[in-house]
This record gives sequence, C-alpha cells and structure tokens, in this order.
Amino acid sequence: MIDLPEDPTLDELRSALAPLVARNAAFDGWRNTAVINAAEQAGVDPAIAELAFAKGSVAMIDAWFADIDARMAARLPAETLRTMKIRERITALIQARLDLLARDRESLRRALAVLAMPQNLVRSTQLGWRAADVMWRLAGDVATDYNHYSKRAILGGVYLATLLAFIDDESEAYADTRAFLSRRIDGIMRFEKAKANLLPAADRRLSLARFIGRLRYPAI
Repeated sequence: MIDLPEDPTLDELRSALAPLVARNAAFDGWRNTAVINAAEQAGVDPAIAELAFAKGSVAMIDAWFADIDARMAARLPAETLRTMKIRERITALIQARLDLLARDRESLRRALAVLAMPQNLVRSTQLGWRAADVMWRLAGDVATDYNHYSKRAILGGVYLATLLAFIDDESEAYADTRAFLSRRIDGIMRFEKAKANLLPAADRRLSLARFIGRLRYPAI
C-alpha cells in the first residue's frame, strides 16, 4: 500500500505510484503492464492508474525522475549542503541520485533507451535540464545570466555520462562510477575558474541564452 489522500488527483496518484512503476519496469518495461502491476501492489484501481499515466512511457519516466528529485532534496537539505564547498555539494547531489537509482538500475537502463529514441529526444533534453537545474538550485546557485545556462548544460552532460557509466558498473560499491564522477566534477570546476576567458561575445551570449531558454521553458 502507499500513502494517498482520500480522493487523490491524477497528479498525486502519478507521483505516489512512480517508484512502484519504476520497480516493475525492470521486468515489464515502461509499459502499461508496469502501471497495472504497480497499481495492484498499491491497492489502487488499475484503470485509474492507467489514466494517470495515459501519456505513456515518457510520462512514467518523467514521474519517476521527479520522485528522484524530491528524494534527493530530502536526503540533502539546505542546512547540510551549506556546510560543504560547491564541488562537494554537486558531487553529493549526484551521488545521492545514484544511490536512489541503484536498486532500479535495470529500470534506468530501459528508461535511457526509451529517452534515446528520436521521437523522445526533445523531452529527454528537458528532463536532463530539469535534473541539472534542481541540483544547481539545491547547491545554492542564483545566477541569472549566461552562467545560469552554461552551468546547467555542463552539469546535465556530466550527469548523463555518469548515468551511462553507472548502468554498466560492476565494481564494488560502484567505485568506478565514483571515480568517473570525480574526474568529471574536476572538469566542471576547472571550467568555472577559466570561464571568464571562454565566454562568447555579448551578442552571441544573448542569442545562446535565448536558445537554451527555449529548452528550459518550451512551448506546451
């Protein structure tokens, strides 16, 4: 069973079922079968659960990733992150995500395969951007200029690369993934220090910011 309000909205139901759908996706794939099995395990009417995930596999993955965002934030509250340096904050946030995903690596593998399909690439980019944005905000980033976009674009790339390493990592306690992440975070920090010399001219910066902004806030 799961905790739900007496008369949950579809959004509340989708959020509550997301972890169970992900658990079942390891065996059933990101299909209605995973939703039906999750609903039965949670004591929810399968027909209503299917309605909550009527937009298909990407909606299921979206809800799962949003749940990971929320659990990561709960695991690393602001008072904890404030005691860390920025490099440690970003590392801790990504590592928290990996820890939360570890039990469902097969579901993650299948999710990444779904998101890599050509018809899902725009949504995949948006989900990666959202994850990076959540992490930077939790880390205390308040930039609103070009830095806002460059930080998220770079972190999104690092996070995706780390996920790809993670799903095939058979080392003890995922030591290889941790080492991989450490090297990539080092690269981010070096870039941040050298950014003043790498920024494009002002006219190009404004154009790039508008373009990336459309990814962040797409037309619905």
